[in-house]
Amino acid sequence: MGKPGFSDEFKRDAVAQITKRGYPVGEVSQRLGVSPHSLYAWKRQLAKVGSGDAGKDAEIRQLAGVTEERDILKKATEYFARVAK
Repeated sequence: MGKPGFSDEFKRDAVAQITKRGYPVGEVSQRLGVSPHSLYAWKRQLAKVGSGDAGKDAEIRQLAGVTEERDILKKATEYFARVAK
């Protein structure tokens, strides 16, 4: 048996748990069954590739915030419409 091949999406999600969610590398490593060395390598690899995507990430975060605000306003409107009846 050779080494298991992990998809790019799996690698991005694993690295996101460390960088964005703040989980310790050891914890993520144990939970996912991946060596800490692999996680650090994926993190370096994605940092090189992702440096050009920084603007896209910021735009995605901004759009996610706007979407969340919209959803909150929709719920508030529905609530007040029910209360007013």
